[in-house]
Amino acid sequence: MSKIGGKGLFLKELEEAMLRGEAQMAVHSLKDVPTVMPEGLPLAAITQREDCRDALLSQKYDSLKALPQGATVGTSSLRRKMQLLMIRPDLVIKDLRGNVDTRIRKLKEGEFDAIILASAGINRLGFTTLVNHVYNISQDEMVSSMGQGALGLQTIDDKEIFDLVHELNHRPTEIEVTVERAFVDILEGGCHVPIGVNASFNEDGSIKAMCTLGLPDASEVLAESIIGSEADFETLGKALAQIVIDKGAVELLARADKMD
Repeated sequence: MSKIGGKGLFLKELEEAMLRGEAQMAVHSLKDVPTVMPEGLPLAAITQREDCRDALLSQKYDSLKALPQGATVGTSSLRRKMQLLMIRPDLVIKDLRGNVDTRIRKLKEGEFDAIILASAGINRLGFTTLVNHVYNISQDEMVSSMGQGALGLQTIDDKEIFDLVHELNHRPTEIEVTVERAFVDILEGGCHVPIGVNASFNEDGSIKAMCTLGLPDASEVLAESIIGSEADFETLGKALAQIVIDKGAVELLARADKMD
């Protein structure tokens, strides 16, 4: 997908419809929204986040640790592949495509011992009971994708419409994904390199941001975290990016891109 336009492919037709005057607003899964918005189509609101974790689905096994030696796990994400191999280098990671229904069907037909999907999608579709085991993977085990679990509402450049839609904005989620998107923007990382970043805004006003990036085969990985406050949220993602840049992240991601 990265070779024919990357994540922007998911937005192109909707954005073109708005520019033609056929629509005034589009709703996107925020993890598919590029960090730079096109002129005239601002991001007006970010709704309250669903569960931002990844989930392991299996008919037989109730956790990552429970998977047998050499188990086959399905995912199309380089980020998930890298982190799975960090935890369990014995696993066999196979490509998994299709919509959620198709992916679950392939699991049930025995093509995989487990598959990895976004917890938010499973929850929103009400699919948590379609398989025997759904294990929500902690951020300490697998750092999620930028913006995962959040919806972004994009509008035309019209103040009345923008202000109306902005009423749906969820401030804590906005803070979290601003940190995450800034991190990815600095590193210029898209869907073709393994990058995980997650920010959590706590009740005391503190923000914890954590990231992981490296080579798809997990032979080299960088993982860092940073603590900040609400006052820092617009710069915290950049600060975290600089930490990993100082440790060689740009060169590492360039090598990851060539491996893809």
